[in-house]
Amino acid sequence: MVLPVTTANNVKVYTVSGGLGSRSIPDWLVRKKKKALKKDFEYRTRVELLQDFEFPEASNCIRVTRDGNFAVATGTYKPQMRVYEFAEVSMKFERHTDAETITFELLSDDWTKSALLQNDRSIELHAQGGIHYRTRVPKFGRSLAYHFPSCDLMVGAAGNEVYRLNLEQGRFLNPIETDATDGVNCIKINPAHQLFGFGASNGTVELWDPRSRARVGLLSQLPLPRSLESDMTGGGVEVTALAFRQDGLNMAVGTSTGHTLLYDLRTSVPYMVKDHQYGFPIKTVHFHDSAAAAGHGTDASSSESKVVVADKKIVKIWDRTSGKHFTSIEPETDINDVCMVGEQSGLIFTAQEGIQMGAYYVPALGPAPRWASFLENLTEEMEENPNRDVYDEYKFVTRKELSLLGLDHLMGTNVLKAYMHGFFVDLRLYEKAKLIANPFEYDDYKQRKIRDKLEKDRASRIRAKEKLPQVNKQLAQQLLKDTNNTKKKDAAAQLMQDDRFKDLFADPEFQVDTDSKEYTLLHPRSNTSFGHGNRDHSDDDDEEEEEEQSAPLRAEPMDDDDDDEDDVMGGSSMDDESDDQDVAPPKSQQKSQHRVQKPARGKKVTMQSERRFKSSENKSFGARLKSSKTAKANEGHRVSRTAMGGMEMSFKSKHAGKSKPKRK
Repeated sequence: MVLPVTTANNVKVYTVSGGLGSRSIPDWLVRKKKKALKKDFEYRTRVELLQDFEFPEASNCIRVTRDGNFAVATGTYKPQMRVYEFAEVSMKFERHTDAETITFELLSDDWTKSALLQNDRSIELHAQGGIHYRTRVPKFGRSLAYHFPSCDLMVGAAGNEVYRLNLEQGRFLNPIETDATDGVNCIKINPAHQLFGFGASNGTVELWDPRSRARVGLLSQLPLPRSLESDMTGGGVEVTALAFRQDGLNMAVGTSTGHTLLYDLRTSVPYMVKDHQYGFPIKTVHFHDSAAAAGHGTDASSSESKVVVADKKIVKIWDRTSGKHFTSIEPETDINDVCMVGEQSGLIFTAQEGIQMGAYYVPALGPAPRWASFLENLTEEMEENPNRDVYDEYKFVTRKELSLLGLDHLMGTNVLKAYMHGFFVDLRLYEKAKLIANPFEYDDYKQRKIRDKLEKDRASRIRAKEKLPQVNKQLAQQLLKDTNNTKKKDAAAQLMQDDRFKDLFADPEFQVDTDSKEYTLLHPRSNTSFGHGNRDHSDDDDEEEEEEQSAPLRAEPMDDDDDDEDDVMGGSSMDDESDDQDVAPPKSQQKSQHRVQKPARGKKVTMQSERRFKSSENKSFGARLKSSKTAKANEGHRVSRTAMGGMEMSFKSKHAGKSKPKRK
């Protein structure tokens, strides 16, 4: 099992839980395919900081109790609230509600008393045993805050009024009327002097004194970049998040444009404006003071304080005084809420749109809480590191490669480690030897790359493609290929468009059947497709003449594919001259000829056969005249089959009818 770790800005962030996002398996699927999960590597190697730290669909809000012993979270679907006990590292119980919870506040130091603001304009007050009371507000609520000294539960809604529900008296008090006509988005109470802060939809921040219930401060114009003025459509900048520091003097304001402004309450001008760079509204802002972060800065007082800002995409942590980026956390799913576990710890909880809630540990930000002290050792032991092979720094070479590199004289030394049919050599030595043996390898590689790129560019050029008809496509392609001349090619194209012949390439009834017997008889030398094995007729005539001159006896044409026993084979010849004067046929034709040898008086009788039907329509007059003369010369030579499967041969002597020369 390993813990995923990221090192943004050289600061390690360990994903303790929630790294799978919505990859977590639902309960019904776990019960259905429990055996199949044993083979799931991600499911078996998961790490659970808190057992069942998830919701069936998504989580909306998460809080840690003030005593630091419990965590309370709300989510859906079905709408419910879950309480986790840190001492048991597991879920204590879950409680379902009638509507989805927008936000909630803990009214006590532990989980026993809480107030839930729901999306149906209702407020539920929960006690240890369950729901205690339920009431409604006139308008849809957006934020919730509890003032401990006066027991007032303040609700920010869609109107300009902030409703006050006094839990001691059990009734609504007079609301606080603000100048926010579009509603109050967020409410925060200063922990030092209990000053109320209201962030409005019209881009203002109002500060109210709880003692006099009057407004004591107003931030009406937030100093944002002018480039945002032209980008904003529909409305202005809204204040979406507020936070007060424990010292009571610093305030953070988050806007809908993704900017964070840090104010000193004694001035109306921010001393720090930070852009979140994503353009999404700021969800939460937190001040984090930790002594562990002092090691990452020069001044201890300035580097101890960090600001944790989150939108729906990313959580960014940066220095409060200098604005220098510290680190960032980017979950796989959208963020709904962020909670700091303890005031000075480095553990962060996130409520996300995925099934699992996120738990991230940043050792540089602070130590782990006491109940999770095992994280400090666990993160180092289970850190996800790439496995380094033993032979990463060595290269395996054979004996032949070793001799080519000129390192064969090192055999038998400690530099080479013999292994199987070769050796392991140090990678640095191998690279140096390879560079010395072939110093121009890089130049060859560069030229090869350039050549490949040029060939790739040539292949990507647009090439004109000839449009061939659907009918007799191979015949049309043969007509265009046979004419190398441009004028003849144009004439062939016009021939295909002629009214007298265009039906040959348009009507399927004129499709040439290359598998028919008639086509095979008319085209014995060609295959079943046009243009394959095609040769010029002049070449065929020349070959015929060579064959006729080389072979004294020529067999009549015979079709090899014909199985009829009565077919007549071509003539065969038997020379009367000596073996030294025999002329063999060309080698290119010996493979396709059948020889029949019959010894007679030391002479060879050679029978040669060719294809029976040969097209002579395209022969020239001279070629046909030579063929007729050759046929007359071979007249009387005949080879035929008998009915019993035998063979008869008749031939005429070459010197018949001629008188023998007289001896002197």
